[in-house]
Amino acid sequence: MQKNIFNNLNLKYFNLKKYWRNIDKQILFAFTLLFILGAFFSFSSTSILADERLDREYYSFFQKHLLYAIASFCLMLFISSINNDFITRSVLPLFFIFFLLLSLVPIIGVEVKGAKRWLNFYFFSFQPIEFIKPFFILIIAKVISSNNFKNLNISYIISFFILSSIIFLLIIQPDLGQSVLLITTWLSLIFVSGMNLYFIFSLGILVILGFTSLVFFSPDKFNYILNRVSSFVDPSKGDGSQSQKAIDAIRLGGLKGQGMGEGILKDSVPEAHTDYIIAVISEEFGSIISILIICIFLFIALRLTKIIINSNNNFYKLSLSGLVTLLIFQTFIHIGVNANLLPTTGMTLPFLSYGGSSLISSGIVAGIILNYTSLGVKLE
Repeated sequence: MQKNIFNNLNLKYFNLKKYWRNIDKQILFAFTLLFILGAFFSFSSTSILADERLDREYYSFFQKHLLYAIASFCLMLFISSINNDFITRSVLPLFFIFFLLLSLVPIIGVEVKGAKRWLNFYFFSFQPIEFIKPFFILIIAKVISSNNFKNLNISYIISFFILSSIIFLLIIQPDLGQSVLLITTWLSLIFVSGMNLYFIFSLGILVILGFTSLVFFSPDKFNYILNRVSSFVDPSKGDGSQSQKAIDAIRLGGLKGQGMGEGILKDSVPEAHTDYIIAVISEEFGSIISILIICIFLFIALRLTKIIINSNNNFYKLSLSGLVTLLIFQTFIHIGVNANLLPTTGMTLPFLSYGGSSLISSGIVAGIILNYTSLGVKLE
């Protein structure tokens, strides 16, 4: 049995030269650069938080981030090197495991600032939604591309049911940001599969109406959404201080920045090292570095788009489309909130924000992308 597992993983006969020859080096370099930048900026954004607010060693948060980043990077390399068929076969059991963990969050989850999003197992805690996202994309791609359904509409209905079950669990927490992210990713998948654009637009309208009805029918639980939107439209009607401080920090940093450790945003915003990391980077190192980071994400997106267009394999095309949508739209939400272009929502920046769950999830996504874009994978 152990021999079969190694054969499936393709590790027993792992050839470094063959791996290096087949891997998409441009995408690998881009992901590696993001990991390195994330570790570097973590030191700048967390040192004061650890030293002055929590009375810990100034490098304690950076040390944890570095460990998570190294683990995530190794996980990326591991996933990118195993047999792609093994990944595909493992999608269903892994999805069910993380779905079960996600369903436990409303029951035994840890409540932080009025929301239950974390599971705490004594010596570590994590966010199940971060781990389920990549496998959600793969299982939706598998359902839509499957030949087991005579009618494509049946595949869409099943995929919608899977989406709805996750969204239901997220609404209970509540977590609007991740809900919007998953819905957008699902819409991109059914669009790439050939769904009519008018129908997709209609679904989008229904989603907006659905979230609006939640606010009015359950004001005690979802009134924070209305407050955030009101604050975004008219800052005088609510507390938009965090977003305002973020945009002020970006302006203060200018093109060249104030210098490492000279920023003030991380002193005044509680989640600066997670939800406002791009503003911290802009303030201390300048908008030129933030533009560079955006360009790295855009390069990955363009590179993957080219591969997707040239692929005739529906499963890989849908999988890569969903994964790149997840990365780019999550980046868009994070930067949009930091630049005060979107209402406040807790959304990390992939690879760069502090947080073990977010980093490990980024490593899984990157590993699958590298695996499915390697020359050994039959994309035709």
